Amino acid sequence: MARKDEVGKLGEEQAAHFLEGAGYTILTRNWRCAEGEIDLVVQRGSAVVFVEVKTRSSLRFGHPFEAITMKKLARMRRLAAAWCVQAERWPRQIRLDVIAVIAPRGREPVIEHLEGVF
Repeated sequence: MARKDEVGKLGEEQAAHFLEGAGYTILTRNWRCAEGEIDLVVQRGSAVVFVEVKTRSSLRFGHPFEAITMKKLARMRRLAAAWCVQAERWPRQIRLDVIAVIAPRGREPVIEHLEGVF
């Protein structure tokens, strides 16, 4: 597995653990369809939340949130709708969140959570 893939997998694990600690239930990880992938689908109360996780080992190439473009958010919306159709779930509230994980080697990761980005 390439270093980039290892960092991404670590970030998704850290994000899932963070969300569980905040009272969310993990519904699925790495859900895929023809249009793309949703990193995490979680639920808290009546809200189903679709989460994009961006992980970096440093800020050398910018903050992870900088990788979230309007095009990426539009695709997340389409993927969220596709997930609802496939899962046959029509939640009362749907939200798109982004989690940044900054995970320097040998140090505790820093996790930032932006709720309702779009």
